[in-house]
Amino acid sequence: MTKLNRRKALGLIGATATIPLIARPAFASNHSISVGALRFTSHAASFVAFERGYFTDEGLDVDFRFFQAAQPMAVAIASKDIDYAVTAISGGLISLAEKGAAKVIGGALSEEVGIDGQKILVSDAAFQAGITHPSMLDGKSFAVTQSGSSFHYMGATMAAKEGISLSYKPLQKVGVIIGALKTGQVDAWSIVPHIAKPLAGSGAVHIVGNVSDYIPNYQVTTVFTSADNAANERSKTEAFLRAFSKGADDFNAALVDKTAGEDAADEMVRLVHKYVYTDRTFEKAKPSIVNGAMRLNSGAALNMSSVKNQLDWFKSEKLVKDSITMDTLVDSSYVESI
Repeated sequence: MTKLNRRKALGLIGATATIPLIARPAFASNHSISVGALRFTSHAASFVAFERGYFTDEGLDVDFRFFQAAQPMAVAIASKDIDYAVTAISGGLISLAEKGAAKVIGGALSEEVGIDGQKILVSDAAFQAGITHPSMLDGKSFAVTQSGSSFHYMGATMAAKEGISLSYKPLQKVGVIIGALKTGQVDAWSIVPHIAKPLAGSGAVHIVGNVSDYIPNYQVTTVFTSADNAANERSKTEAFLRAFSKGADDFNAALVDKTAGEDAADEMVRLVHKYVYTDRTFEKAKPSIVNGAMRLNSGAALNMSSVKNQLDWFKSEKLVKDSITMDTLVDSSYVESI
């Protein structure tokens, strides 16, 4: 986990948040919070809110803490090492919610018809051996960060719909998975398009399917916090969601709906590039960021049906307790349900 601390946010422009909390005043002046993130384009709402001063406008002084997988982020929320985070629902997050340590409070990245989404990839070795469609992966290895991760959920849902069996290989970190896929140590994986497309373009891996074909309207990532924050720090939590929502609106307008104009799109890519593909030049990073833009839920609205489907799968696989309910996992009082 690495830490980025930047006190001075830049800019004061952006779209109006759509969550119903917008009319309320800023939380407080210079209230420090830590926000967990991955260096993915899908986390852009937080980056935009930081860079354009939306967190500052709400009286929030943000430190980013960067992770390489979802479950460690959930643990950091439960231990209060971080205050808010955006990542996929995992078995670890659900179990922490069952213990009264974490709550989902909103939605972030989602699959949407008409917008290019997450891809199913196979190694070049698997492709050369004739695997050109997910249905041909029976008995093959599928990379996951951990058992009970969103990668596990995506792979298992695809396998069930295709009537095949997969061998899941936990590799802990996304970077390790990429290396294993490139070298043929694992056969398949699923990941967001800004990572999938450049990998496929290199020829080292191949795209053979879309996650949306198996999980339509998938709520890929959620906004979550500690149960204590959700229950007892309402003003702070509302302030975070207002700023986050403004960042999502700006991102969607610039790179998803493309209604903000070419200059705004270029500015957005440059902003995101400060956090994503930082080891590449802007020119090399730009196509991946642009082509990998997926919908970030307006107003941090949460697809409750998708979340329930995910919870039901985790329970069916005995990865979490069968007694856990949606009320255990989600505080639905903060944002609209879709």
